[in-house]
Formats: sequence, structure tokens, C-alpha cells
Amino acid sequence: MRSTRLRQKGTSAARGRRWAAAVACLAAVTAAGVTPQTAQAAPRPDTAITAAQHPGIDAAGLAKSLEAVHDAGMYGIYATVRDGKTTWRGAAGVADRDTGRPVTPDMRQRIGSITKSMTSVALLQQVAAGRLTLDAPISRYLPGLIPGKRGDQVTVRMILSHTGGIGDYVAGAFPSLTKLSPASIDEDRFRHISPAQLVRYGLDAPATGAPGQRFVYSNTDYIIAGLLLGRLTGQDPVRYITHNVIERAGLHHTYFPRTPYISGPHPKMYESLYGLIDPPRDYSTYDMSWGWTAGAVISTTSDLDTFYRALLQGRLIPRAQLTQMMTPVAAEGNELMRYGLGLYSRELPCGTFWGHDGAVFGAGTLALSSGDGSRQVAVGYNLMKYEKLDASGHVLPSPIDQALVDFAVRALCGPAKTGKQQANKPSLVAPTVVNLPQWLVTSGPDRADAVARLTAR
Repeated sequence: MRSTRLRQKGTSAARGRRWAAAVACLAAVTAAGVTPQTAQAAPRPDTAITAAQHPGIDAAGLAKSLEAVHDAGMYGIYATVRDGKTTWRGAAGVADRDTGRPVTPDMRQRIGSITKSMTSVALLQQVAAGRLTLDAPISRYLPGLIPGKRGDQVTVRMILSHTGGIGDYVAGAFPSLTKLSPASIDEDRFRHISPAQLVRYGLDAPATGAPGQRFVYSNTDYIIAGLLLGRLTGQDPVRYITHNVIERAGLHHTYFPRTPYISGPHPKMYESLYGLIDPPRDYSTYDMSWGWTAGAVISTTSDLDTFYRALLQGRLIPRAQLTQMMTPVAAEGNELMRYGLGLYSRELPCGTFWGHDGAVFGAGTLALSSGDGSRQVAVGYNLMKYEKLDASGHVLPSPIDQALVDFAVRALCGPAKTGKQQANKPSLVAPTVVNLPQWLVTSGPDRADAVARLTAR
């Protein structure tokens, strides 16, 4: 059973509340022996309006499109869509595959690399304050961190734009993944890894190019960014980002976890590793020190829309720094990704949208906003690397991928544009051409450049 609500700010019932009314599309998954069941969200004291009254958001179409992602095989999916002052929230599927507990729109999510947008904002605040120069070498601020001549060649801008040629630490932190085994992620669920060790793993990995030559996504860059932030501010980087980015943006359910556990309502987060973990296992409880300022944050889809709206409307950094953040760097390999400084852009049938995606074991997230922050979508889901492999080890396309694209295009462009995307095939994340063991832990820009990096080895 499906219930649908929209809420507009400014109504008497909505006044003083932060979020929009929920759209509950709660269904059950029929995989892994789960008994189909349905659920309906409890009524909320909101003022409901129909899609006809607010044509900018097609509530019924969004609910149907979200349900289609679940029907395509996704365990659970939850989203927030905003158009100006009007917000739609919805969910479809299950938070727990075994019990059939439904997902809800307000679930806490490990947002992975969307953390990078927040870390970049924190460093760009230092640029605005005159404490940091984007084209200065990292060695000016962190002498000796990157050894030898490379430390004098890699600039702050290169770190924030993934063009410094520094390898990724993930294979060092989870070595079994290079052998297509989940042993490392199982054995090290409660292991704490220091930022210094993560950087060492990244520096020990093969360089991905000369400094400034190529765009190759590397999580190591944003661990270095966190260390740089700590040096410049004299504060714990996590505490600085919390006070000066998360709280400044007005986010109430976003935080760096201090333990392996998630506070608040959340789904189980299932990792399939392309069918090599069968059935998929829950990794919602995990020590996220391995992500730190590159990917550890927990948030909600509503908070993510709020964050990107505050950012794009100039409430977190001055316009000059925001322009730098939104401008794609000129480097080989960045033609499709269009990555700036912790932010990338996507061309859809109705215009250009900015944001980021993120992935950790069992959880995927995507957030995109129009340039003025008025039209937005943020979506989270709880099954990762759901694609299957062919006999050659190539990842086969999944119907989930197209269903996710359909939902996001409908959310951002409306029903009139959704049909056109079949012909135009807009890409919300970088194209995927994978021959395992290239992409093992990430999605979006992470996926595309892990492919390029590991293929070259």
C-alpha cells in the first residue's frame, strides 16, 4: 500500500518544521525467502497537496518510479526531492531482508564520498580566510607528508580535484578485495585505521600519473585534505567540519560516527560484491575510520538536500570559492566526469546539476542539485555491487541501474523530460566498463577511475 504526501513551506501546519511531509511507498522484497508484506506510514499532521496543485513535483510518478527501483532488485531505497519550497519524500522496499521491516524516508545513511564535498568546503573556507592558497604545494603546509620532489609538485588544488597522481589506499586497507575475496572487510569490521596509515597505503600504491596530468579519483587525496585542515585550523578536522560545515548548514541528522554503530533509524546495508557474497551480507555496523574525511559521514537524504542548497546558494563559502569548486579542472580523463573541487556536474535533459555520489560497503547515495539549489534529489539505497559477472569477469548491466537513472531524471526534470532520457541516455555517474578486480568498493567517479587505475597495473 502506498501513501503520498507533499508539503509546501508557508502553510500553517508546516510552519516551524524543517522537513517536508513523507511520501511512504513501503513494499516488501521477494528475494532471499522474505515473505511479501506491505506497510503504510503513519499519518502526519501536514497539509497534503496534489501534484496537480504543484506541477513541479509529480508525486504519483515519483512514487511509482521509486517503487520500480525496488522492483528491479534493490532491497530498499529512500529519497528526498525538492523544488523550491516544496518537498517530496518517499521510500520503497525493505530495511531488513529477513524480517521485512520497511525502509522509511528519514533513514540514516552512510554517505561515503559525499563527505568529500563537506571536506572541500572546510578547506575552501580557509582559502577565503587567507590561510590557504589553492596552487601552493602541499609541502608548504605539510612538509614531508608526500616524500621527495612530488611533495613540492602536488598542489592543494590537485588534491581537491584528484589530479595529483596519488594512488588510492583502499587496496592496502582491504587487500583481499584485489583477490575478489571479502575476507578483509569481514575480518576488519572493527579495526581502527589512522589517517597517517591510510596516507601511507596511498603513497605506497603506484602513482596514477604526473602531478596535474590526469584526473584519477583517489580517496587518499581527501585524507590528506583532512590532515591539511587540521594543520591550518589547529583543530580536530572532524570537529571543525561538524561546527563549520554541518552545523552551519543547519543539518540535524548528519555526523561523523565515533563508533561502528549508526544512531537513529537506519537500514541494514547489504554488500553483494557482484554475487561473490551470496546471499549479500549486512555491513551497517562498521568502523568507518577507513573513510575519515574522505567518506565516513552519516546523513539523511533530507539533510543532503539542505547541505547542497546551502552550499550552492553561497551560505557556506563566498561566491569566489564556490565558483572554483564548481569549475571542472582541465586534466586528461575529466572530460566526462567534470570534477571540480569536491563537486562534479551532470548534464541532464533539463539542464546541469551539481553534486556527488558515495558508496561504502552495503550503502550507496547520490545527491544532485540545480546550480541555484532550487531543484534537488538525494537518494540512498542498501544493496551494493548488485551487478552480476559474466564468464570473463565483466560486470553485466543491471536493471537497477536504469531504474535509478529513470527516478533521478524524473525527480530533477519532471515527467515531461523523463521519456527523452531513454534516447539521450544521461549519465548520473561515470560510465562503467569493468573487468574485475578493477572496481571493488566504490561507485560513480570512484568506480570509473578505479577501473582506469587498476587496469593500468
